[in-house]
Amino acid sequence: MFCNDGAHFQKNYTLTTGVELLVKTVPVPETNDSVELLIFDSGGKEFFTEMLEKLWEQPNAICIVYDVTSEQSFNNCAKWLEKLKTQSCGIHIPGVLVGNKTDLTDRRVVEQKQAQEWAETNGLEYCEISVKEMENYQTPFRILANSFHQLYKEKVEIFHSLL
Repeated sequence: MFCNDGAHFQKNYTLTTGVELLVKTVPVPETNDSVELLIFDSGGKEFFTEMLEKLWEQPNAICIVYDVTSEQSFNNCAKWLEKLKTQSCGIHIPGVLVGNKTDLTDRRVVEQKQAQEWAETNGLEYCEISVKEMENYQTPFRILANSFHQLYKEKVEIFHSLL
């Protein structure tokens, strides 16, 4: 949805079965800048961990998505975050935890407060979305773009201070 600029949600969609690379340019609000995001979508499959670790050699930002109707999906976030931390060699990487499928209110098992606390404890921003209803589906990417842009500005300032 995000990479196709909000194209209509397909009822018969194909789940990510491998690793997909998506590219999207995101404008940074209140600036004339934009950030090009290279997004590796793994669909959360453990089978592809080794392949992903090669792609994650130096991640600049992370986005972990879970299904609000699945406790197991939420619990897996800790495993994915640990894998990412291992790859980052102790460097803090900005990121966002995303609760998806908020349109399924009657099936929800992971409460917003629980997920938000987990995100804050782990140094992540938090948001909830419903891709099906096209609610907030751009928010996580805007958060990532802002975070990356801020890091970039800080590094440029450090560089200029060394001159």
